[in-house]
Amino acid sequence: MIDTGDTAWVLTSTALVMLMTPGLALFYGGLVRQKNVLSTIMHSFFLLALVTVLWVVVGYSLAFAPSAGSLGIVGGLDFAFLRGVGAQPDPVYAPTIPALLFAAFQMMFAIITPALISGAFAERKRFASFVIFAVLWSVAVYAPLAHWVWGSGGWIRELGALDFAGGTVVHISSGVAALVAALLLGKRIRSESERFEPHDVTMTVLGAGLLWFGWFGFNGGSALGANGVAVNAFVVTTVAGAMACVTWVTVAWFHKGHASVVGAASGAVAGLVAITPASGYVDTTSALVIGLGAGVICYSAILLRERLEVDDALDVWAVHGVGGTWGAIATGFFATTAVNPAGRNGLFAGNPGQVVVQLIAVAATWAFSAVATLVILKAIDLVVGLRVRREDEVLGLDLSQHGEVAYQQG
Repeated sequence: MIDTGDTAWVLTSTALVMLMTPGLALFYGGLVRQKNVLSTIMHSFFLLALVTVLWVVVGYSLAFAPSAGSLGIVGGLDFAFLRGVGAQPDPVYAPTIPALLFAAFQMMFAIITPALISGAFAERKRFASFVIFAVLWSVAVYAPLAHWVWGSGGWIRELGALDFAGGTVVHISSGVAALVAALLLGKRIRSESERFEPHDVTMTVLGAGLLWFGWFGFNGGSALGANGVAVNAFVVTTVAGAMACVTWVTVAWFHKGHASVVGAASGAVAGLVAITPASGYVDTTSALVIGLGAGVICYSAILLRERLEVDDALDVWAVHGVGGTWGAIATGFFATTAVNPAGRNGLFAGNPGQVVVQLIAVAATWAFSAVATLVILKAIDLVVGLRVRREDEVLGLDLSQHGEVAYQQG
């Protein structure tokens, strides 16, 4: 039966997760140079519309319809155009809320995931190529991964891997895709006197705040009810984000001699990423450890990326790919049925095998996202080209791709 309290909470959570994509637009937009801020914001904002349409037409069905065949790779077309998805509960996924609300909640995850990838190729990718990539990646990568991990009959779900709110599906997949995209597109062009400095740190911090706010719905809403698991996810989310923020700022302070504002924002996001897969399965003490690890590990990943001279423009791989990987593996260490009886115990609760299961899920996500992203990008490059012309990149993508500027001078 429909529970009005559960329905109200998931409606609220759906709106919170929707807000995260405009928040991401601001977070990314502040980090790029002034001549590329509109193009960067447009990546996230346009996906609100584009992926919504894709999700209704085919994405939800591929992710959550019963498996097509017996391998648990992708859903069938039973729910295409949201056919049969209405006001009644779904006994498989959402027994106390309307099935249509579950589809809407999951749609917000599908929207933000390709938007996350856009940070890697900011300031140099053609908008037309971005649109084609978003369509193909959403259908061929995101939807199957969502089915593997959350869908009825999905093989990772059947294996017993734990991913409460998207550590593998959202963060590892987008972070790995970002790394592939950055390597394939190559470095941005800049003059000898030009630096890749954020043009508006205030905008970035505002975006980070909106992301943090929305993450309460991202993780808390994944309980699909107003219950104790939702409360736990809500609390550990902010605990891990706070701990990672403090850790990142402290590490950077010792390393560079100043407390970076951008570092505080990035550290908070790293902690929120890392706690995502674990949020419905771990307690607050474990959340502190996960946040601490995220601050150290993700900061170290940025240093590694810089040493390797990979131009992942906005550090999507270091924050989301590495942070999601740490969080997914940490879930295997810290998960406990004392928090969520529907979950599984991890290593420290007497089940070391859960770490192995988590590692299999992580490895499969890394491999699938990397190979599929490479194939998609190579195909697009052959047909229409990925990167803007040199003169367009020097001019800035705001003018060359959209014919507009963010700030009028004089």
